[in-house]
Amino acid sequence: MSRNENRTETIDPEFLAEGSPQPVTTTPPGLNTAPAAQSAFNWAMPTEFVELPSEGRFYHSDHPLYNQKTVEIRYMTAKEEDILTSRALLKQGVALDRMLQNILVDQQVRVDSLLVGDKNAILVGARRTGYGADYTTTITCPSCNTPSEFTFDLEDPPSNNAWDIVNNSDEVVMTSSGVFKFVLPMTKVEVECKLLTSADEAAFSKSLQKKSRREDAGSMTELFRTYIESVNGETSPIMKETLIQNMPARDARYLRNKYSEIVPNIDLTQVYSCTNCGYEADMEVPLDVNFFWPK
Repeated sequence: MSRNENRTETIDPEFLAEGSPQPVTTTPPGLNTAPAAQSAFNWAMPTEFVELPSEGRFYHSDHPLYNQKTVEIRYMTAKEEDILTSRALLKQGVALDRMLQNILVDQQVRVDSLLVGDKNAILVGARRTGYGADYTTTITCPSCNTPSEFTFDLEDPPSNNAWDIVNNSDEVVMTSSGVFKFVLPMTKVEVECKLLTSADEAAFSKSLQKKSRREDAGSMTELFRTYIESVNGETSPIMKETLIQNMPARDARYLRNKYSEIVPNIDLTQVYSCTNCGYEADMEVPLDVNFFWPK
């Protein structure tokens, strides 16, 4: 995440009369301003450029973020807080997406078309511009069950270099259609996997909720169904389901690990330490609506 450090100028309308002096004011260093985001009080709304983990490399050529390394967002305002607290939007599960869509400067970029990792980066950028880089929340220790406050640092989280991983891998091939092929070690089956978008993630969550009451429902197999595109070149649902239901554990583990390597994303894992018993573990920042309401 980076801020644009260009200084921009705005002109007070009362000085625009012909022959009148035209003094200018400048915005503070470190803030960019979106020309279309002028307020009624004649100040420019600050914006920030968020670095995309994908660097725009995994989008189709007709996507507005194709080969774009950053995306510009407006700082959150009270309007965005209203969106995040809307009962109707919360009930529909779309409050976060609606808020994100509202702060994107380029409205040609649709939230549902964002790769999941890029969406996560924008969420963190929005949270940081709205409330700062420290996110304090209550965590219950997995060892002693003692709840305590823990602060996550959201300043410039690292991201994996998925592009280099794919380019330098002898095991993964990226096709011209943007899917990834690799061979499972035990069955020698070739699978093609796609990178999930925000829309895919929402469909996965909805499908998982519908199946949650079934004894045989599992999040991992459902995730396989979401991102596996073909099996040995066959795209039929029967072929994919046959693999998913009969895949050896070693192949399933390989698929999970290999897929996580090629997905461009930010790393929100930080070391949690219990103040009561000293237990330590890696813990990931939860990206939900509560993420935007600091203590």
